[in-house]
Amino acid sequence: MPRTFEAVYEKGILRLIEPIELDEGCHVEVVIFKRDLTPKSPKDILARIAALPIIGDTKTFSGEDHDAVLYSVQDGQ
Repeated sequence: MPRTFEAVYEKGILRLIEPIELDEGCHVEVVIFKRDLTPKSPKDILARIAALPIIGDTKTFSGEDHDAVLYSVQDGQ
């Protein structure tokens, strides 16, 4: 099962932030995602949210549809 651990790259070595339990000599696969820890302004955050694509179909959803969607209730039941 995949697990995620935070590490810091220092002098050519990835150093884990917290110890992990692995058997000695265990082979692992490492996938690296660089984290951007630069603080963002609310304006920048809102601009990134506004730039996200709208996902979904063109059907509208209202509070009246709540039970039908949540409980799979058909009209008139």
